[in-house]
Amino acid sequence: MNKLNGLLILICSLILLGCNDDDINEYEGDELYITVNDFIWKGLNSWYFWNTEIPALADDAFASNQAYVDFLKSQNPENLFYGLLNDYPNIDRFSWMVDDVDQLLMQFSGITVTSGMDYTLVYLNEEMGTVIGMVNYVVPNSPAHLQGIERGDLILGVNSQPLTVNNYTMLASNSFTMTIGRNPVLSNGEIFIENQIEVAVDANEIAENPVHFHQIIEEGNHRIGYLVYNGYRANYNDELNAVFADFKTAGVSDLILDLRYNSGGALNSAVGLAQMITGQFTNSPFVISEYNEKHTRFNEVYNFSEELPIYDFIEGQNVDVGTESINSLGLNRIYVLTSNGTASASELTILGLKDYIEVIQIGGRTRGKFMGSITLFDDEASDFRDYNNRNRNHAYAMQPLVFAYYNASHENHNQGLNPLYEYNFADYIGMGAFGQTTDPAYAQALSLITGYNYKESYHKASNFSTRFLGTSKTLQRFGSELYIEPQTMLR
Repeated sequence: MNKLNGLLILICSLILLGCNDDDINEYEGDELYITVNDFIWKGLNSWYFWNTEIPALADDAFASNQAYVDFLKSQNPENLFYGLLNDYPNIDRFSWMVDDVDQLLMQFSGITVTSGMDYTLVYLNEEMGTVIGMVNYVVPNSPAHLQGIERGDLILGVNSQPLTVNNYTMLASNSFTMTIGRNPVLSNGEIFIENQIEVAVDANEIAENPVHFHQIIEEGNHRIGYLVYNGYRANYNDELNAVFADFKTAGVSDLILDLRYNSGGALNSAVGLAQMITGQFTNSPFVISEYNEKHTRFNEVYNFSEELPIYDFIEGQNVDVGTESINSLGLNRIYVLTSNGTASASELTILGLKDYIEVIQIGGRTRGKFMGSITLFDDEASDFRDYNNRNRNHAYAMQPLVFAYYNASHENHNQGLNPLYEYNFADYIGMGAFGQTTDPAYAQALSLITGYNYKESYHKASNFSTRFLGTSKTLQRFGSELYIEPQTMLR
């Protein structure tokens, strides 16, 4: 399947002279920008998690109508929005806005214009600005797939130039050429490339199924489920549940959950996945959300639940079309593969489960994001929550951080979650396809489960250090998110 009664305290009632849309339109300047900026200020004043820490967002920030309008006219929407955030991009590096709301909602469902290639970039020599990349996976039938790009390929250059901090963004463009290193080998601190090829790639609009790969491995008395899950997309909740139906039918006793390339997504998908893994903690608290003082009625404890909400992408947004009973494995231990790109909803899965079962984390330290967002539309009557009644004179929307979230013990880890067994970029050189023991983190998990030494299938890197730059997801807006579906916020 392809897949809040408003509490807004309007500034007009708080400043000395008051203001309304008619007042705003009396002033000269770009009328559209003033309208959009009015939406930005009022939406952030109402919902932004740190609204009380930003002087310009205070309810009494402006002494007069004139002062407010002059503020709205002082800069364009993007500069205004990012200027109102909490020490952007240091404290708040995750809030963002768009000028195409429909494109944003399509992204929620996994529909984007992309090459279909997910990759990790690291500094090869930070002082010189040189960069190297690795292909993490390729979406089936995407432009990258059709061009023969494979998981484990090294990205050495773009548009006939060596990859650097100045040109890596071209990998996200609509058309580019890429220098690929095929069948790389790391030896004595040097990378040797068997084949170096040039590939031309054009981006297309594709719908990515985040339930990317799964298999069942039988070793001795172990039936091991392996799942590569690359995004918490609510319109694929049913497909995720179907994989767990397969696992349950097969009698899976151990689970390797691969979240290395999962930078987050929908809260309800994370809660559902936790129930699929367990099942014995129904109605117990899994995650706690806390909003600013204007929206405390939205503070909520999300419990493990036997029912999974199902969504379809209909007329530009994910629509709740019903529920399914969750297929649960009843596990007391799970092996989770992570990377520096693992973020948000993925981190919630790990930390939330740690209150109840043993979670063995293998791979890299996670990104460290325990804040969530909602989509704000220009509809003041609904406190900026209603897509259908939004102002259609423009297409701007905001995705600001509006709540903090914690596990049942009220813990979060904004510096990231550290693995018990660490593997980084260089260790994955030559890793091969999913489900192969040449992948060191996967082999480590198999070794821990079965007691066999699968780690002989690869050699851990030495004398080769890199620093994480980002992934194709974390380097883009809305790449590392935990969000609540817009329709849910209207209930």
